Amino acid sequence: MITSLRLVDFKNFANETLRAGPFTVIVGANASGKSNIRDAFRFLHGIGRGYTLAEIIGGKYGAGGQVEWTPIRGAASEIIRFEQSGFSLRVELKLGKTLRDKLKLGKTRIRYSIEVEYDEDSRSGFRVMGEALVFGSRCIYTSRPDEPDPVYAQDDDAHLLLRMEKTGEQRKYGHRIAVRPDQPALTQIREHKNVVRTHKDYVQLVIDTLAGIRFLDPMPDLMRKPAFPGQTVLGDNGENLPTVLQEICTNPKREAVLYEWARELTPMDVANFDFPRDPITGLVQLVIGETNEREVSAYSASDGTLRFLAMLAALLGEHPTLHDRHVARLYVFEEIDNGIHPSRLRLLLDLIEGQAAKGRIQVITTTHSPDLLAMIGDDTFKNTSVVCRLPDTDDAVIHPVCELPDSKKLRRSQGLGRLHASGWMEDALAFAGDDEERAE
Repeated sequence: MITSLRLVDFKNFANETLRAGPFTVIVGANASGKSNIRDAFRFLHGIGRGYTLAEIIGGKYGAGGQVEWTPIRGAASEIIRFEQSGFSLRVELKLGKTLRDKLKLGKTRIRYSIEVEYDEDSRSGFRVMGEALVFGSRCIYTSRPDEPDPVYAQDDDAHLLLRMEKTGEQRKYGHRIAVRPDQPALTQIREHKNVVRTHKDYVQLVIDTLAGIRFLDPMPDLMRKPAFPGQTVLGDNGENLPTVLQEICTNPKREAVLYEWARELTPMDVANFDFPRDPITGLVQLVIGETNEREVSAYSASDGTLRFLAMLAALLGEHPTLHDRHVARLYVFEEIDNGIHPSRLRLLLDLIEGQAAKGRIQVITTTHSPDLLAMIGDDTFKNTSVVCRLPDTDDAVIHPVCELPDSKKLRRSQGLGRLHASGWMEDALAFAGDDEERAE
């Protein structure tokens, strides 16, 4: 599970850290920087997919010209904070007990960091200038060793030079390996013969975590479409909904849970799902059966019902694309409450908080909904942050809501939703910033 993300000179963040938990909620006004946090997670996801910097930032296209990866929002130069030469991201991870036992690790904190700079002489315009992977006190590899030795210097303009940890020797570095600076080293060193198997396993774990990030924005028109048989991965916009639900229904336990939540989250009295095939195309369609024997096809189902079903498909479905099934998949939603009736929000939160508590998934979402904030549990409250652009600056800050002055007491007396609707969070953050400036 990802526990924090630090952004330095990335878009409108000078040096800010998002604290993450099983279920993380991000609030803030429009244009404050919430979507920039999503872009940072997309950058990390692009690393996990093995893309080059040019592909992560500018987009990737297949041999037939099809879009495999959409560019990071904005012009390429806008990914770096104004007047800065580069940016860095650092992500921290925590392993579940099953995975710790498998890798024979204790409660180890994992840190992966990458520094990227603009380079007008390179084809992509960017190059990796620094990178490190640390497991607890063990530095698996780094481009900036602590030991003051000239041999460690970055003296090769054509490569990024890394030092690997000596097996079994903490803070001792062995051989130096060279990787291309146009692609993160994380997805290159697995091919080096000199890298030991254990280190490759550690690297693969981080790759799996980053590759497992999903960005869901279900679109009803795409969810209504029939799917090709055998497609068991839900698309980012809800594609393949019929076949993903069909796969869930092959497991009696997951099918029962699906029916239960579908009845709770939708106004329909769901009795079963049916997946007829089109006799001409062979594509799988979705039909919802109710207890009164009425059948509703995906074409006539409401947008809200389809959004609920897409969330159920994501939260209850299998993760066949993950290399290690013990890695929690991270889902990033924008405005998860969009199109959801307030009366159903409590149930949706119960579903997400319950599934996330099992350690199988992790959810990060933005919201503008006071109703949703009023209903979040105590654990989610601890992982709720406000993003705010302070007065007289374009820079944004990220701050845990629970650490704002009197936030816990005011939450009990007035409710978090009311505090959000009144703009109290941004005001409290601005006043806190003014107090710090006067103290200096």
